Amino acid sequence: MFEISDELQKLVAEVDKLIAPKISEIDEQILYNQGKVLKAFQDEQVAEADLTGATGYGDDDMGRDKLDRIYARVFKTEAAVVRPQFVSGTHTLYTGLNGNLNAGDTLTYLTGMPYDTLQQVIGLAPNKRGTLLERGVKFSYVPLTDTGLIDYDQAELILKRDQPKIVAIQRSRGYSTRKTFTVEQIREMIAFVKKVSPDSLIFIDNCYGEFSEKHEPTEFGADFMAGSLIKNAGGGIAKTGGYIVGKHELIENAKIALTAPGCTEEGATLGNLRDFYQGFFLSPNVTGMAEKGMVFAAALFEKMGLNVSPKWNEARSDVIETIIFNDPAKMQKFIREVQKNSPIDSFVKPEAYHMPGYEDKVIMAAGTFVSGSTIEFSADGPIRPPYAVYMQGGLTYAHDKLAVINAVEDTFFKN
Repeated sequence: MFEISDELQKLVAEVDKLIAPKISEIDEQILYNQGKVLKAFQDEQVAEADLTGATGYGDDDMGRDKLDRIYARVFKTEAAVVRPQFVSGTHTLYTGLNGNLNAGDTLTYLTGMPYDTLQQVIGLAPNKRGTLLERGVKFSYVPLTDTGLIDYDQAELILKRDQPKIVAIQRSRGYSTRKTFTVEQIREMIAFVKKVSPDSLIFIDNCYGEFSEKHEPTEFGADFMAGSLIKNAGGGIAKTGGYIVGKHELIENAKIALTAPGCTEEGATLGNLRDFYQGFFLSPNVTGMAEKGMVFAAALFEKMGLNVSPKWNEARSDVIETIIFNDPAKMQKFIREVQKNSPIDSFVKPEAYHMPGYEDKVIMAAGTFVSGSTIEFSADGPIRPPYAVYMQGGLTYAHDKLAVINAVEDTFFKN
């Protein structure tokens, strides 16, 4: 650790004592989730030969098919598709939706307007080529209440009016300041949709959420769900890829959208399977470490008088901590300090720029081993009020803690 001021050392000592019970609670969660994954590996009798992967068409890739079954077991679904051909979380979500929506169908977001890159996918942004709207899919959403919760009265009116084919639930917050929805809240949403619009399929955007709680939305009636392997599920090991889990027919439709009719059993895994298996096995622990880091950061920033979400002792359902700076200069300064405390590219100075898929300039600190990984310690945010930083916990609690302390020292205490 670099030299830090006496005042900050005192704050850190207070925070360590304060958060000890929460850290212990996360340890229990890690143990529970690790048990689920271990049992799935054992039940599927994973062997060294399963880690090799396939080339060419990828026909008869037993390791790939076994990994699909492991994901289905862990998330308690009928089927799964886990592939390196998914280039991002956004692509994975799009594939799941695209494969299960036809012209004339309606997609309704229950959790407010989706985040910027999903708006591109739907066709709400200026670039409308290849979007769901261009294909004839209709879109609606239920605005959240002023406190960031589901407006169930409004939702009932919209669902009965639109009779959506798919109701989407976004677990994490994106670039908004609302709280991440917990699995218990999502369970209530699922029950509500099944009562009000029983013919609708329920789709979960699970990005950042895997293993951040003991249970997953698919355990409570969600029809299908998707996420990225360079977030939680890849455990910091996977270098690309995504997954979709859910009912067999819906997964088959997604596989057609990813490949082509008649080609759903193809798709070479090349050299990725070892990373995918090992990453998923490590994911419960890595996710827990990331949560611990963000609990520490939340408590420290709260003691410094900043507005954070979630607060250190609140229920967590992803690995993201939001810190409201209300000051564009200080926000950008902090993100640059995060970059300085990264293992890769620590010498790089992040600058705000118009990133494809986003409405405003975005500044990002991401000195990660896997480019763009958000299960490694990173921080980013759009340059717009309230000048919030969205910080993702990383691979180890120790690194998160060191990096946060050093970034806080140089942003708030130095000189």
